[in-house]
Amino acid sequence: MTPVLVFDLETIPDADGLRRLNPQWGPDMSDTEIIEAAIAARLESHGNDFLPLHLHKVAVVGCVFRDDQGFRVKTLGSADDPEPVLLSGFFKTIERYTPRLVSWNGSGFDLPVLHYRSLIHGIPAPRYWDMGEDDRDFKFNNYISRYHNRHVDLMDVLAKYNGRANAPMDDLAKLCGFPGKLGMDGGQVWRAWSEGKADEVRAYCETDVVNTWLVYCRFRLLRGELDRVAYESEVALVRDTLRDSDAAHWQEYLAAWDNLPSAIS
Repeated sequence: MTPVLVFDLETIPDADGLRRLNPQWGPDMSDTEIIEAAIAARLESHGNDFLPLHLHKVAVVGCVFRDDQGFRVKTLGSADDPEPVLLSGFFKTIERYTPRLVSWNGSGFDLPVLHYRSLIHGIPAPRYWDMGEDDRDFKFNNYISRYHNRHVDLMDVLAKYNGRANAPMDDLAKLCGFPGKLGMDGGQVWRAWSEGKADEVRAYCETDVVNTWLVYCRFRLLRGELDRVAYESEVALVRDTLRDSDAAHWQEYLAAWDNLPSAIS
């Protein structure tokens, strides 16, 4: 089978970048003070606190990897790894396996963030950026073009590439009979990270990629890539793999899952 890499980022504001772009805030301000000032300025100018994508520092890269060897879920590196290490780890996986990438809103958020942050740090990723120059097959199916399937942005595809039709992944996961988000969402990541709750953020990211993988399996059922037996086998594999872990977030996830009715009759 073609390896599949489901990915999701958790980001925090880039204090160093904000300081560089806003020297008026002064060298005596702490990272937290810089970030709070940027958030306040953004709220005043735009009515929300969502910073531009190039100022999102990658803190966590969550991944599901599915190939002939099985199903694995993890966050890359460790909580104290610098951003370039996380970026390099993600793109090295692509260099090695050339997987199909799967995301929810990856085209709108995760990949542009990866592009900007890799540009800032100078992280090479020739396989990812190939559009047919090195491998002729990539001319007709690559990671960059919106309508190619080396990257499947489930939100984009299901909305028929119409932003007005976008739906939240949490809603779709729950409507499909999966647990969805538990205890955190993206808007809480910076606060949790700044309070030293990196492990909680990493656990949240792992549950997000599992939700995305499960919705992707359902999507493959729609497309006829999986029949009902194969689909149920994929879902069972996820359950069995998570049951083998004693991590608290997987026990919570499985308990929530066990209490939900299936959306398929």
